[in-house]
Amino acid sequence: PAKKPAPAAAKKKAVPAPKEETSPKEEAAPKEEAAPATEEPPAPEHPPEQPPVPTDEAAPTPTEAGAEATPVPAEGSPAPPAEPAAPAPEPEPEKPKEEPPSCPLSLAVEEVTENSFTLTWKAPEQVGRAGLDGYVVEICKDGSSDWKAVNQEPFLSTRYTVPNLSSGDKIHVRVAAVSASGASVPATLEQPVLIREILQLPKIRMPRHLRETYLRRVGDAVNIMIPFQGKPQPQVSWTKGGQPLDTNRINIRTTARDTIFYIRQAQRGDSGKYELTVRINGAEDKATLDIQVVEPPGPPQNLKLVDVWGFNVALEWSPPADNGNSEIKGYRVQKSDKKSGKWFTVLERCTRTSCTISDLIIGNTYSFRVFSENICGLSDSAAVASGAAYIEKTKTTYQPEKIPQRDMMEPPKFTQPLTDRTTTRGYSTHLFCSVRGFPQPKIIWLKNQMEIREDPKYIALIDQGVCSLEIRKPGPFDGGVYTCKAVNPLGEASVDCRLDVK
Repeated sequence: PAKKPAPAAAKKKAVPAPKEETSPKEEAAPKEEAAPATEEPPAPEHPPEQPPVPTDEAAPTPTEAGAEATPVPAEGSPAPPAEPAAPAPEPEPEKPKEEPPSCPLSLAVEEVTENSFTLTWKAPEQVGRAGLDGYVVEICKDGSSDWKAVNQEPFLSTRYTVPNLSSGDKIHVRVAAVSASGASVPATLEQPVLIREILQLPKIRMPRHLRETYLRRVGDAVNIMIPFQGKPQPQVSWTKGGQPLDTNRINIRTTARDTIFYIRQAQRGDSGKYELTVRINGAEDKATLDIQVVEPPGPPQNLKLVDVWGFNVALEWSPPADNGNSEIKGYRVQKSDKKSGKWFTVLERCTRTSCTISDLIIGNTYSFRVFSENICGLSDSAAVASGAAYIEKTKTTYQPEKIPQRDMMEPPKFTQPLTDRTTTRGYSTHLFCSVRGFPQPKIIWLKNQMEIREDPKYIALIDQGVCSLEIRKPGPFDGGVYTCKAVNPLGEASVDCRLDVK
């Protein structure tokens, strides 16, 4: 019987209420009120309002048995809260599309010929992450709007020559940068390019090092490139002494901008002046290439040992028969001692054909040889003197120099006298004077005309003519007149001074 009011309680549970106002105590309240009832309960005075039933969920009825045992969770019920439904994933924002590169910079015309022109430009400031695939050059004739791409595939160079044009045409041109993100805004020339032949007088640009004589050694390669300019394409010719070149020895290769002069192995016969001529119609320009092929010179000729005297040897020779096609800069002279057999250089770059060798050692036998030298270096061999030079020992008698005897005798003479002094009692003092004479004079010290003998209070010394007398810790009794006397066999001299002790 206690379960009869269950349907009413079930209806109360179905009423939606705010979640925070619902608690377990409020749920149990209807059960406690229904427990004491033993009879049929009277109908409630105010029946509970029926909440609107959701369309997808049926409300419980009182006739359903076990409604309380297995209640259906409803809104506001104290049953365990259901897990919240997972929020729907937010749509991912679309990645911004990468921008194409910026416009190429500094588009300009570098050169125009009668059937082509050359463009230059700089890379754009922004190329994007994908990097630059290259550039596309488009042209359009003046008065037309039909742009045509000149290159089939993009290229990365910032210089391009547009070929196969007709003289007199006016061509508009533009260049676009291309990447994976697309093409940039094209860079366009403001004015059309007029295709016409530009006349330019021929001019040879001789390198500075070729304006002087070009030296090479025999057997070396000669490889010279000389640039030139001129429009239309000039005619280039080489001659030597007014005659065409020997193509078996000299190779000439000429391009639109330079000419190359090449000899695989130079010989002395290749030396000489070569004339280069660049000609366009009646105008021409000429330049001269002076080539000198050199080699080491031959040895000197007729080396002779002319004279030997004392410690000296005189040599003479003649210039070499072959100077190696270069001026002789000098000669190198060497000597060899018979004892050691080694050669030592005595003179380098001797410019004359004779020399004198000195400071030779007495008793030794010497041989001599001479090398000639030019711009390539020393000759491969030397000229050797036919004879040998023997340095003899000469007999000489030593004559000592006679020095006149001089009379050095001199009586004593004081060059520095004694000076009066004042000293303090108990402080040692010194008296000084200087004397000269020969023989060395004897020095005698006196105090108040009494000779000072072996008294420990006085110390008398003489050194290099300087006489000194030390008076140790003088007292009032030590004051008086002191005399220094110098005596030798030629005479005597004396000086005196006064000493005051305070």
